[in-house]
Amino acid sequence: MSPVLSARLLFVSLVLLLLITFWLSLALGPVSLSLSETLQAMLHLLGVPLSAEVDGVSELILSQIRLPRALLGLSVGAVLALSGVAMQGLFRNPLADPGLIGVSSGAALGAAVVIVGGELIGGIPSSLEPYLLSLSAFAGGLGVTALVYRLGRREGRTHVATMLLAGIAMTALGGAVIGLFTYVADDSTLRTLTFWNLGSLNGASYTRLWPILVVTVAVIFWLPRRARALNALLLGESEARHLGFDVERLKRELVFCSALGVGAAVAAAGMIGFIGLIVPHLMRLMIGPDHRLLLPASALAGGSLLLFADLLARLMLGPAELPIGIVTALLGAPFFLYLLRKGAQNA
Repeated sequence: MSPVLSARLLFVSLVLLLLITFWLSLALGPVSLSLSETLQAMLHLLGVPLSAEVDGVSELILSQIRLPRALLGLSVGAVLALSGVAMQGLFRNPLADPGLIGVSSGAALGAAVVIVGGELIGGIPSSLEPYLLSLSAFAGGLGVTALVYRLGRREGRTHVATMLLAGIAMTALGGAVIGLFTYVADDSTLRTLTFWNLGSLNGASYTRLWPILVVTVAVIFWLPRRARALNALLLGESEARHLGFDVERLKRELVFCSALGVGAAVAAAGMIGFIGLIVPHLMRLMIGPDHRLLLPASALAGGSLLLFADLLARLMLGPAELPIGIVTALLGAPFFLYLLRKGAQNA
C-alpha cells in the first residue's frame, strides 16, 4: 500500500472512529437512547423539521447533559493531543509530555487556591465558584509556564534542557504546595480537591464549554501552520536556522500554545493524564513524523480516546461514575509500557 493511500485510509478510519464515539457518548448512559431517538433529537435541536414527534425527555437529556459533555470531551482530548505533539516537537523526544513545562501543576495549584483558599476565607458564592475555579486554574498554568520559560532564557536564547529542569522543579514545588493545601483542608474541601485533581467531564455545561472550544479551535488552526518548522526542528536547532526558520520565535510559540491548550483543558475538566503522551506517540508510529499529517491525526485520535474513556468512566460502575483521569491512566500506562517494551525489542 502506498504511503498516500495509507495516510488517507488512516484519516478515514480516525474520522469514522470519532463519529462513532461521539454518537455513543450521546446515546449511552444511565438512560440509554436508541440511534433513532438520538438522531431525531439532534435534528430537532438543529431546527430540521421532522414528521415524527420528538420525545421531550430525550431531547432534554441530549441538549442539556450529553451534548455539552461530548463536545467538552472532544475539545479537551484534541487540545491535549495537539499540545503533546508540540512538546514532543520542541524537546525532539517522542516521550515528552505537556506537563514537562509545569503547566499542569500550575493549573492544579491555581484550582487548589480557589477550592481550599475559598473555604478558609469563609466560602465563595456558589454562582461564582465555577468561573473563579476555571479562571484561577488557567491563570496558574500560564503563570507557571511563563516562569519556566523565563528561567530557561539565557543571553537571548531559550535553552530547552534548562527549561525542562525548571519545569520539573516547578512541578515538584506545585505538588508540595498542593500537598500543604490538602493538609489544611477539611473533609468536604479535601474531597472536592481530590476529585478535581482526578479529572472529570461531569457537570459539563455550555458555560464551561465555550472557553475550551475557542482555545481548541485557535490551536487547531494555528499549530498546523508551524508543521514545516516543526519538521525542520527535528533535524536540530542549527539545521532549522540554516533552513530559514526563526527557532527562538518557534520555541516561544510552542510553549505558549501548549500552555494555553493544557491550561484551558485542565481548567475545564481537571487533571487528565496520558492523552498528550500516548496519542502523539501512537500516531507517530502509524503515520510517521511528518507534522503535516501528525497534527490533524493526533487531534482526531485524542478526541476519540477521551470520549471513549469518558464512556468507560460512566458505564463501568454505573450509575456511579469513575473520575476520567483514573480511566485514562488505566488505559494509557499499560499501553505505554507495551510501546516501550516493543521499542526496546526493535532497537
